[in-house]
Amino acid sequence: MALGETEIPTLAAWAGGPERFRALFDAFYAAVPDHPVLAPVFAGMNPRHAEHVAAFVTEVFGGPKAYTEAGGSHAAMIGHHLGRHLTEEQRRAWVSLMLDTADAVGLPADPEFRAAFVGYLEWGTRLAVINSAPGVEAPTDDPPMPVWGWGPPGGPWLG
Repeated sequence: MALGETEIPTLAAWAGGPERFRALFDAFYAAVPDHPVLAPVFAGMNPRHAEHVAAFVTEVFGGPKAYTEAGGSHAAMIGHHLGRHLTEEQRRAWVSLMLDTADAVGLPADPEFRAAFVGYLEWGTRLAVINSAPGVEAPTDDPPMPVWGWGPPGGPWLG
């Protein structure tokens, strides 16, 4: 589908599609083993972790549903964080490295995209910390996949 002049693209389309998110997460997780705060968190990481997270975020941002079509779910993503005891220091390091990586791989730098992207990173990482706390149990229902949009700015300025 070609974008018309007044049609607002999804965040995934604006960012460059699944390939751009795959590049983002490949680069991010390639840097993690050398990061003093994050390396222990991801020690023993599944070699396909970057691929799964890229598919999840692409879908959340309005792209293809490859994550759910491959059997993934929001409950499964929550489950990956259970019992991990993530700290605020680790959360902040994750966000900081993700933003640096977004710049390195050329994710859009316009204020509207970055506001939505940072909003999602803050929301998602804070939920990950909450879900990683002692005593948190796996969801017993099937929470819907998150859907993230442009938010208050309303999309890219197309003027």
